[in-house]
Amino acid sequence: MIFYFSGCGNSRHVAETLAQGLNDTLIFMPEATREDHYNYTLAEGERLGFVFPIYSWAPPQLVLDFVKKLQLAAKPEYVYFACTCGDECGHTEKFFRKAIQEKGWELSACFSLIMPETYVGMPGFKLDTEENAKKKIDNADATLERNIPRLINKEQFSEITVGSFAWIKSHVIQSSFSKFALDDSKYRVTEKCISCGKCVEACPLKNITLDDGHPKWHGHCTMCMGCYHHCPVNAIHYGKATEGKGQYYFRKS
Repeated sequence: MIFYFSGCGNSRHVAETLAQGLNDTLIFMPEATREDHYNYTLAEGERLGFVFPIYSWAPPQLVLDFVKKLQLAAKPEYVYFACTCGDECGHTEKFFRKAIQEKGWELSACFSLIMPETYVGMPGFKLDTEENAKKKIDNADATLERNIPRLINKEQFSEITVGSFAWIKSHVIQSSFSKFALDDSKYRVTEKCISCGKCVEACPLKNITLDDGHPKWHGHCTMCMGCYHHCPVNAIHYGKATEGKGQYYFRKS
């Protein structure tokens, strides 16, 4: 069983690839949360997996909240996670390991996959070039191909790109990000909006509705920026930080 979260498709691709290779069931964490569905039963010997993106060098809070509420009929034998990041993961492994240890579970394996950048909500953050994005995806697919047999064999391993100044990034900067950078009131829409509703469809948290034909955000944003990246006419912006930065979502044609 694999629980996953994804906003722009990178982590969804990883989750789908793992599910196919492991012949496992996929469960979308935001949907399960909306349905208040936290009770599950694993088959004997079944692996328990989690797939999610890194937000400011840590797991998204919604992932940690879901793990906290998750209830299994029996203690899982093998727990792993795979995370996607633009470059580094910081202390993500420590955060996740602590979250499941509080439930009496043990982390068996984890690995990170460097995927194309998606966060452009602050000055200085930008997308990868198409060439770099393709290289990242190709390398990630190679990592998945190498690690799926290891998960099948229930090997113990940790392959996380921690990066430099991890404590500062995962604690100091991440804390500021959680406090100040999740403000969806900074989203705005330009006159280019065609009222197509793609932003509503793209939001994994169902935090957006159309109000008089234009998107309206409702204060429950995790800053995946799926609405920005999926807008077909680039009419959505986050303050002025996203102006001129382009768009990306997995396999965008």
